Amino acid sequence: MKNITFQNPALTRDLFGHHNNNLNKICEALEVTINTRGNSLLVSGKPEDINLAEKLILQLYHLLEDNFSFGEADIDAAINTIKNNNNSHLKDIFQTTVFKTVRNKAITPRNPSQQRYVKAIQDNDILISIGPAGTGKTYLAMAMAMAAFSKGEVKKIILTRPAVEAGETLGFLPGDLAQKINPYLRPLYDALYDMMDFEKAKALIEQDTIEIAPLAFMRGRTLNNAFIILDEAQNTTSEQMKMFLTRIGYGSKAIVTGDITQVDLPAGKKSGLIEAKDILTNIKGIEFIYFSKDDVVRHKLVSNIIDAYEKKQKRK
Repeated sequence: MKNITFQNPALTRDLFGHHNNNLNKICEALEVTINTRGNSLLVSGKPEDINLAEKLILQLYHLLEDNFSFGEADIDAAINTIKNNNNSHLKDIFQTTVFKTVRNKAITPRNPSQQRYVKAIQDNDILISIGPAGTGKTYLAMAMAMAAFSKGEVKKIILTRPAVEAGETLGFLPGDLAQKINPYLRPLYDALYDMMDFEKAKALIEQDTIEIAPLAFMRGRTLNNAFIILDEAQNTTSEQMKMFLTRIGYGSKAIVTGDITQVDLPAGKKSGLIEAKDILTNIKGIEFIYFSKDDVVRHKLVSNIIDAYEKKQKRK
């Protein structure tokens, strides 16, 4: 049993959470019992679990002392980070601001893998990230692109995806070309509008400063002074991946993201992302970052769902 007392009672409300929701999450994840007594906590359980809970709680409290405002997703991420590596320092991770959105919300890494990812993007011209949905691969890459553009490091942002579900012919879908491809690019628009004022983003898209287009539209181009993101890269063919990676020009940075467990290519077609993983690992200037289900920063059920599918695959 351990007693934790806080010097600033005003911060305990945010630390404990609404109806002690944050403390309840910690209790469930670390298998401890926490009782509140004014500005103090009484933590009981196994000694190793108590120590882990204390480390987590004190690190969260110190973040609040530094005026860091965290939401439910941040609490979940902090719990997973300390649980998976009790030597982690949340300040080093959570206070690395990548970009501030139009609503002045700081976009930061939420775990050591995301922290390594941000550093790798800074240090390499081509970065290939592989991992399950919900690990922040595309969103953080978008934030890095916005940061580079706002600092004048690049003149253009290019966001692209393969429209593989319709075979990139898209002929049977209703509407003109823009209407046909829009459903496949919607997630990229959503991330963009979350970071930038809608009207400003719309103007930049109309000016072609921000380009959101299917992967097929990249063919034959050389992309200079641009930040280029290829999303859902597991659905590229070998030829498409080679085509994309050879588009990069001077002053450009290319980020490739994908989940090799969710390939939607027709039978007999090898994923360009899986092939790239096998043949590009020893090229200087190209780095690979791998995420796992432990790095998921969405609702905790997402991680549980991924885990369930992985177990089923292993049984097969």
